[in-house]
Formats: sequence, structure tokens, C-alpha cells
Amino acid sequence: MGKVKAAFLDEDGVLNSVVMINNKPATPTKLDHLSIPSEVRPCLDRLKAAGYLLICVTNKPDIERGLMTQDDVNAIFAELRRQLPLDDIYVGYHKVGDPRYKPSPGSILDAAKKYDIDLSQSFMVGDRVTDIQCGKAGGCGKTIWINRYYPLEPTPTPPADFTAESLTDAVNWILGEEK
Repeated sequence: MGKVKAAFLDEDGVLNSVVMINNKPATPTKLDHLSIPSEVRPCLDRLKAAGYLLICVTNKPDIERGLMTQDDVNAIFAELRRQLPLDDIYVGYHKVGDPRYKPSPGSILDAAKKYDIDLSQSFMVGDRVTDIQCGKAGGCGKTIWINRYYPLEPTPTPPADFTAESLTDAVNWILGEEK
């Protein structure tokens, strides 16, 4: 089997809505806080139909911070898998030296090896600077920053290859359908 292409997608702020705490985006820490915007499933279906593997790459520092449990994370991931056509989920925990904790590219590199992904034909989509840094460090062909206008979030430097206003904008760009 030849190499495949992938869309690497951040979780919070891309696949589900963030919870704003003190002007900073945060992860939902309980299943009942999880909210998947209506645009997400149709966007992922379009990417899937175009032949992309859909890989969620996310950080979960809130376990180490005592704000959520592994059971909370597992419940949220189970719901994401139930509602969305994800091929896999890779998680970086906030432990010293975790190669999967973004901006480190370990999740992307591990997925590329497991699924024989052509990273040059793949995309990283995220809403935070660390997502873009991860995609670039991991060798993704293109990075896309969804600008959610978080009050304290800086613009990625170097910039992403494309800045989108929504996941729909990002997918349109990926599929070459931008107007």
C-alpha cells in the first residue's frame, strides 16, 4: 500500500469548543462540557471523502494539573469517536520530556510511522501557536491556523501557511475550494 495523506487536527478549538477561563481557551474537563460545533462533522466527512486520514493530536495538561482525570479524558475521547469519523487520537500529557506534547511533533511522527503517512501531502490544523509549531516541526506539508481571536493568544511566528476563520474555511482551502 502506498503512502497516505492525513489531516492532523487539534482537539480543543478545532474539533470541539473551548471553555474560556480568564480570557484563555481551556479544554472541557467533563463530558457534559463537551460541545462539537455543527460545522465539524460535515468538514471531516469532506476530508474523509477526499482520501484523508483524520488524526486528532491534542495536549492534556489538565490531568497533571489535577483539573480532570484520565476517566474524564477517556469519556470525552469516546464521545468524539462516536460523533466524528476520526481514525485515531494522539495525546501529549504534560510530563517532562513527553515527545507527544505539542509543540513537540511526536504525535505526528508516531502517526506517520503507524499509518505510512506522506507528511509532505498532509496538513496540521490548529487554533494555537503550539499547533502550528508542531505541524512545522513534524514535517507537515502545510499548516493552517484557525484564528479564534483569543484575547491572549499570539499570532504564530513564523506564520501558518493559511489563516482561516473557521474549520470550514480551513477545509475549503485544503480541498482547493477557496473562493
